[in-house]
Amino acid sequence: MFRKAGVTACVTASLLAIAFTALAATCAADPAGDEFFEKKIRPLITERCLDCHSNAKKVKGGLHLDSRDGWVKGGDNGPAIEPGKPDQSLLITAVRYKDHDLAMPPKKRLPPEEVALLEDWVKLGAPDPRTGAPVAAKKKQTGLSIEDGRKFWSYIPPKKVEPPAVKDTSWPRGEIDRFILAKLEEKGIAPAPDAAPAVLARRLFYNLAGLPPTPAEVEDFVEATHSADGTDGTNGTNGMNACERLVDSLLASPHFGEMWGRHWLDVARFAESSGGGRTLLFKDAWRYRDYVIEAFNRGEPFDQFIREQIAGDLLQAPGSEQRRRQLTATAFLALGPTNYEEQDKQQLRFDVIDEQLDTIGKAILGQTIGCARCHDHKFDPIPQRDYYAMAGILASTRTLLNYKDNVARWIVTPLPLEGEQEEKVQAQEARVAALKTEIDDAKKELSKAKAALSKAGAVAGRNIAVADLPGIVVDDADAKAIGNWEISKRLNGYIGDGYRTDLGEDKGTKTLTFTPKFPQTGRYEVRFAYIPNPNRDSQVPIHVFHADGEQKVFVDETLPPPIDARFVSLGTFRFEKDGAGFVLVSNEGTTGHVVADAVQFISEDEAAAAAGVAGNEQGPAQSTVKELTARVKEREAAMKSLVESGPTRPVAMTVSEDEKAGDTQICIRGQVHQRGEEVPRGLLRVAMQSEPPAFSDQESGRRQFADWLASAQNPLTARVFVNRVWHWLFGAGLVRTTDNFGTTGEAPGNPELLDYLALRFIDGGWSVKKLVREIVLSRTWQQAVGATENPNSKYQNSKHEDPDNRLNAHANRRRLDAEQLRDTILAVSGELKLDVGGSNIAGAGDINANDFSAQNIEYKYEYADTRRSVYTPAFRNKRLEFFEVFDFGDINATQGALNASNVAPQSLYLLNNSFVIEQSRKAAARVLDSSASDDDRLADAFRRSLGRGPTQKERAACAKLLAPAGTDDARRLEAWSEIFQSLFGCIDFRYLE
Repeated sequence: MFRKAGVTACVTASLLAIAFTALAATCAADPAGDEFFEKKIRPLITERCLDCHSNAKKVKGGLHLDSRDGWVKGGDNGPAIEPGKPDQSLLITAVRYKDHDLAMPPKKRLPPEEVALLEDWVKLGAPDPRTGAPVAAKKKQTGLSIEDGRKFWSYIPPKKVEPPAVKDTSWPRGEIDRFILAKLEEKGIAPAPDAAPAVLARRLFYNLAGLPPTPAEVEDFVEATHSADGTDGTNGTNGMNACERLVDSLLASPHFGEMWGRHWLDVARFAESSGGGRTLLFKDAWRYRDYVIEAFNRGEPFDQFIREQIAGDLLQAPGSEQRRRQLTATAFLALGPTNYEEQDKQQLRFDVIDEQLDTIGKAILGQTIGCARCHDHKFDPIPQRDYYAMAGILASTRTLLNYKDNVARWIVTPLPLEGEQEEKVQAQEARVAALKTEIDDAKKELSKAKAALSKAGAVAGRNIAVADLPGIVVDDADAKAIGNWEISKRLNGYIGDGYRTDLGEDKGTKTLTFTPKFPQTGRYEVRFAYIPNPNRDSQVPIHVFHADGEQKVFVDETLPPPIDARFVSLGTFRFEKDGAGFVLVSNEGTTGHVVADAVQFISEDEAAAAAGVAGNEQGPAQSTVKELTARVKEREAAMKSLVESGPTRPVAMTVSEDEKAGDTQICIRGQVHQRGEEVPRGLLRVAMQSEPPAFSDQESGRRQFADWLASAQNPLTARVFVNRVWHWLFGAGLVRTTDNFGTTGEAPGNPELLDYLALRFIDGGWSVKKLVREIVLSRTWQQAVGATENPNSKYQNSKHEDPDNRLNAHANRRRLDAEQLRDTILAVSGELKLDVGGSNIAGAGDINANDFSAQNIEYKYEYADTRRSVYTPAFRNKRLEFFEVFDFGDINATQGALNASNVAPQSLYLLNNSFVIEQSRKAAARVLDSSASDDDRLADAFRRSLGRGPTQKERAACAKLLAPAGTDDARRLEAWSEIFQSLFGCIDFRYLE
């Protein structure tokens, strides 16, 4: 038994070791994981761990962290990491500081954000591209040299290639088809048949507008494709004419911009909050979203689109409308996930720059530039010098308003308007400016009057004894205190031995009760003494309990007391001898400091004579202060009313030029406070086809950067974008790694076609609509879904030769994305609102976006809007649940390719979620409102939901469901609701042929 158990244990251990090694190898081969490691983890390990855990310096505990093999093998306590299991990983236990015997680093624990990075890394499976045994000394590892890199396919300018000859000349409609068919013929694969007209109509609507066609629109298209002999088809003259008309109408529709704008918003990592623990609302981000949608609808050339987003504020504009667009476009640089609470402002500044470079690299160039922040890129020809050459351009750009605020802020820029609108706003701004001047002048006068009051009344700064005051005086020392009231003498001018302060703490729990002894019944003026200061509360509640009841008075302790610079009158009241009268001071409902010095009760007969006993020379000054205070409040109320009633100038998130432009220094290991040599501003040298532009010390260089990014000579930009378009239309790009055209990305499956499209795109004026039109009218794009048998091939069908359909032998069956699914449900129910553009976050305009209340809006947001999903608030911390379930994706980084999973929670959501149930009922009520028969209603329900009619089996199943309801309206509504929910839940609803 012992021997058998030992053998079993040994085999198990071997299998675990093999599995562990295989998992580590898998991680090493994951480009996204490698990038995360290189950008986030390697610098952290290098800075925090290698002094004690590398051969180059020393090895403690037998643990090497300078290679993957080092942590796989582990140290004296065993393997350091269990990939995918942070809670079982010794490394994570150590950095969490929960085990005092295993707390690392030993002298000082890591910041929480660094611990979180290590946890995320382990959750990802601990990807680590470092191969080989622990190194004996530090070695510089780099990718391709710039010279060798220029030989790599993506850095070579696109070459003009003639479309290849094909054997079957009857099949291609244009050059795209010839490129595709030539590759298929090489492999002996036949293309799939043309898609049926009804299928094609649905495909066109979803791909170009993101919405389902109505049954009538499908019927019209099918009818238009009939040829003269009565046969159906889209390859004949009638069919092609019908296709062209439908495509042109969809390209001209405002919904084209909504669909294709969404594609770019994914690439631009568009969001409407900053994310993080203390999230901040980007309340004006919707203007950038609308700018993108309008740009696609307007047919703006893509090169101009890029220039505006990088340097729109620096470009010439013929009018205010264009200027407004260009300013708004620069939000592209400002919308990233940013920790505005970062106290190290230089660290924050370079984190923002790094995020901007990473986004520009992936979104426009298809390059992982961000990997070169800490060292030369490990795989691509991007040296660290190039990173900081481009970083210098963005370091000369201001993205943050300033570097002094505790919580940083982004830049908000007023936008110009046109014609009468501009005139009205300018007139309003003039009125506001004039009133502001009045307020400022009044405040200056008030300040002088207060100074005069203080100077004229030396009593304000002189302490005085209780016995020196007339009337009945109850000092704070004699008041009954509830809660911790501190006695203070910090400011002079108090009565007795000091005054009490609540320290601004424990609001609502502290009171002071002043109880006098009246010698006789009568009417007394009650005066409250306090020491004013700007940090005091302006609404201190004071309760006067008198013989006739209770009076509540609020005192503004920020203002000097009007009576003898000590007292404010609370009113005149009747009090009885030996009665229960008293005054209670509370800190309930206050936010500033509350202080109390004394309460004076003075009879009516004495009040007039005593008004200036302690300093009647202050009377005129006190009157002036009172008058000016009232004037300031009146003007401020007028300002509030004016601003609320008049037109306001729109504002947008933008960037701007920094006050000082110049080059920056290399940050050693990416650490902002460890500076190396200064690097002149420049561009990505491996992709440069000519001499770099000159950079002036008078501007950042963004204009030159934008011109190069949008240049026809740039070998990357056009290729990357046309590949994105191919991906968005086919479901997979010619280069499958849409955001990575570097050495770790995939090579194009049809490089000649990619170059043809890139050059045609440029020659066509960078027109997105022309490019989309050419592709969707190709026979390649209009093929049916699924591989077909080819009797002339040695392979039975293309699935054997091309299982991933890289040669585009047929159309791909594609799952609708999250927004398309939601919009379709709303369209079927009749609830979809097609309003275009505008603000979409309820309450965002009512708050300061840098206030904590922004979190309440995001975390508690109720998604009640039924407009298209592109207008649904894009919060980074809390997404609409529908989006999370259906793979909307991470909006913290460029998303060139969204995931499209098919998992159980999706089906459960469609079965149980209140949104789906509610929309099913609305769809049922809508169909029951018609006077059609149930058969016709059923056909209409299927065509609206699935784009096809019901099968006989489906008709029978629905009839069986409807039968028990009879003519009962409530039961029929419920039965039809179940039918629609079943339609929303079926696979044909989620997938597009």
